[in-house]
Amino acid sequence: MSKRVVITGMGALSPVGKEIDEIWNSLMNGESGVQKIDRFDVSEYSSKIAGLVKDYNSEDYISRKEQRRMDKFIQYGIIAAMKALEHSGLEITDDIARDVAIIVSSGIGGMETLSKQHSRLIKRGPKRVSPFFIPKMISNILSGYISIRTGAKGPNMSVITACATGTHSIGEGFNKIKNGTTKAAIVGGSETPVVPLGLAGFCAMRALSTRNDEPEKASRPFDKNRDGFVMAEGAAVLVLEELERAKRRGADIYAEVIGYGASADAYHITAPQENGEGAAIGMQKAIDDAGIEPEQIDYINAHGTSTPLNDVTETKAIKTVFGDHAKKLYINSTKSMTGHLLGATGAFETLVTALSLKKGKMHQTINIENQDPECDLNYLADGPVEDDIQYAMTNSFGFGGQNGILVLKKYNE
Repeated sequence: MSKRVVITGMGALSPVGKEIDEIWNSLMNGESGVQKIDRFDVSEYSSKIAGLVKDYNSEDYISRKEQRRMDKFIQYGIIAAMKALEHSGLEITDDIARDVAIIVSSGIGGMETLSKQHSRLIKRGPKRVSPFFIPKMISNILSGYISIRTGAKGPNMSVITACATGTHSIGEGFNKIKNGTTKAAIVGGSETPVVPLGLAGFCAMRALSTRNDEPEKASRPFDKNRDGFVMAEGAAVLVLEELERAKRRGADIYAEVIGYGASADAYHITAPQENGEGAAIGMQKAIDDAGIEPEQIDYINAHGTSTPLNDVTETKAIKTVFGDHAKKLYINSTKSMTGHLLGATGAFETLVTALSLKKGKMHQTINIENQDPECDLNYLADGPVEDDIQYAMTNSFGFGGQNGILVLKKYNE
């Protein structure tokens, strides 16, 4: 018999805040975390803006000595994980350690470390490359660090699927608890791509918005005048637990995870499938896994990247899966305020979706000033909405055509 899985803890560092209440209030107030990049000279870049974590300070969790051995994505992920664990109240004691999984991943890993060490190699030779180069860079090291910090000895791994990384990480943790192979899981994603090489790569792809004079208006999902996504950094981690165990220890429950779908476009390395078929397959799989009908979904936290192609194809996929019910759905894009956190974005948006179910409120999609006629659904352009929603979906679609979708349910005792 499959187990029920609930969310009992959350932690995050994001462009709209570092504490759960701060994040929620920023989103409900429609406040953008996008700004001009001030960490390095961006004069030669076509896109000069990003969603940045402000007033970053890791010393409450990581000593200065340790920081020197960690890329920033590791630091962000550790902090988010420790915040989530504190938030949940879960104690990883010897009797449960072997049954706690950790799947906290990064789509890119230590790009800043890679850039700096490559420069050192070219300028000073191979003997000057840091012995910490490899463990600072590789994506899976984050889950390893979290296990060392917490003592969790269950399955420990990294799922890397670009912009779907965080969602797939949660989905895989959900499956392990649902199938009874673990009792709890620390899951999520971390990404710190706002470095010269990362920005240059996405600029070269012409994937980023160049609305540099109005950073807070640059991410505009479903708007006719959108011109690309806004790169962002951050981390989000959730604690998942088997329901009965969570209840026994008196945990606060934020939402129940009931469905997970994964699919492939089998189409293109970066562009979404024009008819949205692959995304629709993943959405339908998540609904089927949840054991509900499409008409029961009330709200979708969309991938909503603000790129010309994604927003139209996601809209088509939603229509394919939901038919006439698509017009009745509440849909929003958290990226309109945060920008795109790449490998962390799915985890962050799952966090937001869980809070929306818990509180019965959904934030606005900001910057829809002239809604694209091809994007003709209800994207909450006019402001936040309050409603007692029961079922929600969150979508993530990654380069390579890799799609991850979760279905969450409001927890009712």
